[in-house]
Amino acid sequence: MRATDREQAILSEAIRFFAEHGFEGQTRELAKRMGITHSAIYRHFPSKEALIERVYEHIYLSRWQPSWAPLISDRSRALEDRLTQFYLEYVERVFDHDWVRIFVFSGLRAFDITGRYLAIVRREVIEPACAELRHELGLPDVAQLPLALRETEMFWGLHGRIFYVAIRRYVYQTPTPDDLDEIVADAVRGFFVGARQIASEIVELP
Repeated sequence: MRATDREQAILSEAIRFFAEHGFEGQTRELAKRMGITHSAIYRHFPSKEALIERVYEHIYLSRWQPSWAPLISDRSRALEDRLTQFYLEYVERVFDHDWVRIFVFSGLRAFDITGRYLAIVRREVIEPACAELRHELGLPDVAQLPLALRETEMFWGLHGRIFYVAIRRYVYQTPTPDDLDEIVADAVRGFFVGARQIASEIVELP
């Protein structure tokens, strides 16, 4: 096997291995599972941390779409429509057994995959969506008045509601709907029923 193919094979198996066993899983066990020597892993990845970093790049960064940030900021469409499209696409990209389980395991350990990924969500989705809601309601923009914690928490609540379906499916292994389009649309529509009023109460006009 060529070196590049062996490296990819190790990475692919590591993703499945960590999704099943968490980050307590040892690279020695990973090597045994693959039928290779332990040292073979370290010829391609200098440490367990380096292997985990590649896992993060492969299944998290590679699935984040560069089109999502412009979508959130596209003022030619209602914000509710934009967020509905975003979450429909997001569910399609990230509702995956290995993605979700590694995300949860990372949050329980010292490997900061979860924190780094959520920083992207905050920067690319949560904070821009807050700013867009202000614009839609004719409230002061963020340059005039910084975002309040209550504003960002509203949008984290929407994000968490949708992602919790994946937690139920892949972590708790309880039944969830196969077709999530209506579930996502209902979550976004229900969110906006209250969000517009609450945002107007939080952000006072000058």
